[in-house]
Amino acid sequence: MTAPDNRASASKDFARSGKAKKAPPPFSLRLTFEERAALDRMAGGKPLGAYIRDRLLGERVARRASRRRPKTDDVAMARALSALGQSRLSSNLNQIAKAANMGALPVTPELEDELQAACADIQRMRQALMYALGYDGGAPP
Repeated sequence: MTAPDNRASASKDFARSGKAKKAPPPFSLRLTFEERAALDRMAGGKPLGAYIRDRLLGERVARRASRRRPKTDDVAMARALSALGQSRLSSNLNQIAKAANMGALPVTPELEDELQAACADIQRMRQALMYALGYDGGAPP
């Protein structure tokens, strides 16, 4: 009498459980360096997993939604845009404007020019970041 194959029963249990609707467990395949290099060449620029799925399953392959992965620079720019949005710059400028309107802050022509320049600089930073990230509304700097 042979022992039951636990892998087969575990696979069936997985298929019957509620977890079957999530991603199936990964499948591993050991290759020699030469085999892997040959597959990489055949795949060209395509991800190796996608190439193998296409070759094995052909038209039966379920198409997957592709995701655009941001470049490192995109990530840094998105963080900068987020920091700009979370900063208290607009709130601080609003408080300065309120104090100026109440007469608590004497507004000289020099201060007004500096405030206008600061507002324009912030707007240009925002537009440049939006443009670099490819969002509509961002104009070239």
